[in-house]
Amino acid sequence: MKLNGIVLAAGLAAAALAGPAAAADISGAGATFPYPVYAKWADAYKKETGIGLNYQSIGSGGGIKQIQAKTVTFGATDAPLKGADLDKFGLVQFPMVMGGIVPVINVEGIAPGQLTLDGPTLARIFLGDIKSWDDAAIARLNAGVKLPAQPILVVRRSDGSGTTFNFTEYLARVSADFRTKVGVATAVEWPVGLGAKGNEGVANNVMQTKGAIGYVEYAYAKQNKVSFTKMINKDGKAVAPELKAFMAAAANADWTSAPGFGISLNEQPGADSWPMTSPTFILMHKKPADPAAAAEALKFFDWAYRKGDKMAEDLDYIPMPEAVVKQVEATWSQITDASGKPLIAVTN
Repeated sequence: MKLNGIVLAAGLAAAALAGPAAAADISGAGATFPYPVYAKWADAYKKETGIGLNYQSIGSGGGIKQIQAKTVTFGATDAPLKGADLDKFGLVQFPMVMGGIVPVINVEGIAPGQLTLDGPTLARIFLGDIKSWDDAAIARLNAGVKLPAQPILVVRRSDGSGTTFNFTEYLARVSADFRTKVGVATAVEWPVGLGAKGNEGVANNVMQTKGAIGYVEYAYAKQNKVSFTKMINKDGKAVAPELKAFMAAAANADWTSAPGFGISLNEQPGADSWPMTSPTFILMHKKPADPAAAAEALKFFDWAYRKGDKMAEDLDYIPMPEAVVKQVEATWSQITDASGKPLIAVTN
């Protein structure tokens, strides 16, 4: 995708050339979901510009708290804030990249992608209603697969998590029981399971625990070689978690239907669609305390939109469509200095 060119407002451009303070590392905190791609982008960006990214992968809840407290230049969340909250805290929200949430398992004798689950069965597992891998509900979806009589151990997030928000949002869509008993939030009262911090913690616990099942962003499953399941999508088709399935889910989304682009890509129609697909979002103050730092962050995001697609795809994330990037550009004009002058100007 190609962005229209952007330039810094004149005063900030001069400041960027004037001294080393403007070249300080960019500070951000939040979602663990996009951490692998942010880390890859940050390494490439520092080699090109000399400016680093200090990103704390602490979960979406922590990122929201830190940007509200103005302790970082940007926050990152997989659970989008609603319009009222964006207005309350004076924030601009925009999507940076998309990915898939994947059930990961450690089941004796089951190879990656050999097991298939559907939404209602997955919900019953995380409700604690299905307790063994040879349960009849799992067996019905896996004719010909030898299922062990092995207890199921649920691993779920212990921290405030956008991954949890999107996972529970999906389960609540496909299971009225889950919606009533657990609900949708970045942190919920799970009926069963072992808590782990971050996508990293869930992936590691599943790998180390026989009979375990958890949920992580696909990059963590792939990089750590954790066994994953296929899923039955809204069209009744069994699909594997892969780039084309994530892209199919995102293909027809209406990004302007919610403030701050805060839409859900879960349970999208289409024979090839992965049912748990999620954007991840950036939060910045409309009037940042440090305009020069905010301008540097916007330069990094601009670079990532223009030059980061291949790196994102290599990690099985979905780059933002060009049309959405242009809409995001327009929101950047809301980020201004104390006098109300935009930190960047968009050029045609």
